[in-house]
Amino acid sequence: MSTPGGLGLKSSEHSGALDPLDLRRAFGRFGTGVTVITTRSPTGARLGVTANSFNTVSLQPPIVLWSLSDKSPSLAAFRSSGRFVVNVLALDQLELSHRFARPAADKFAGLACTEGLGGLPILKGCVATIECTIVNSQEVGDHVLFLGQVERYAHEQAAPLLLCNGQYLQGVGLAPGAGSGSLPAACAS
Repeated sequence: MSTPGGLGLKSSEHSGALDPLDLRRAFGRFGTGVTVITTRSPTGARLGVTANSFNTVSLQPPIVLWSLSDKSPSLAAFRSSGRFVVNVLALDQLELSHRFARPAADKFAGLACTEGLGGLPILKGCVATIECTIVNSQEVGDHVLFLGQVERYAHEQAAPLLLCNGQYLQGVGLAPGAGSGSLPAACAS
C-alpha cells in the first residue's frame, strides 16, 4: 500500500487480487441516497429490495439505473416484470431500509402503499417515487444492471435518508457562500 501524493490515502497498487472487503470500504466512501425498488412477481406478489445503487443516466430520454445481486431471490421477478418503482426513502424511513434489506415472507405486511403503473407498489412517505419501464438489463460481474425509462414521478420537499461509510446519515446544507459558490462545470451540466 502506498500513499498517493502524500495525502494519507490508502492505495492498492499491487498486481495481485484486490481485497473485496477493503474495496467495499473504498466504494462505501461514496455517499448515496437509500431507495427501495419495488415490483410484482408473475403471480402478482409485491416484491421490494433496499438499494443504494440507484443513479440517473439521461434526461432526454429520462433513464435511470440500479443493480441487483445475481444471487437475489427477487431477481427473476424483476427481470420478468418489465417495470420497477424507485422509492427514495425519507430521513424518517430508516426502518423501511432495514425491512426491505432482509429476507421476509411479506415485506409489505402492515405498510401503507398505493398502486402505481402496472399495479406496482409505491411506498407512502418517500421523498420521491420514480416509475419506470425496463429498457435493458445486463449481467455485469456479480450483479444485474437494470436501465429504466421514467414514465411517471413525484417528489416532496423533505430530507432524504443517506448512506456513507456503512452508516445512515442526514444531510446538512452548507452555509451560503461556503466553497466557491458555484458548481464545477462538470457538475452543473
